[in-house]
Amino acid sequence: MAEGADRRQDVTYRAPVGCVDLRAFDDDGNSYEIHACHDCLPWHAEVVVIEGEILVREWHAIGCPQFQQLTQD
Repeated sequence: MAEGADRRQDVTYRAPVGCVDLRAFDDDGNSYEIHACHDCLPWHAEVVVIEGEILVREWHAIGCPQFQQLTQD
């Protein structure tokens, strides 16, 4: 990334990352299908259990359009 460039637009492996927790199952108990994010390189996911609920934690570059959409919903 060029010096002085806006880090909020950085979606490379060096980009700052953030996460969002998503439900792993719908109300009928069916699991959600997960696809890798095509908008940022540092995307990865992990399964976490919080207060007995199974969640999928997705990590994205903070400048990723998908991450921006997920955090606004």
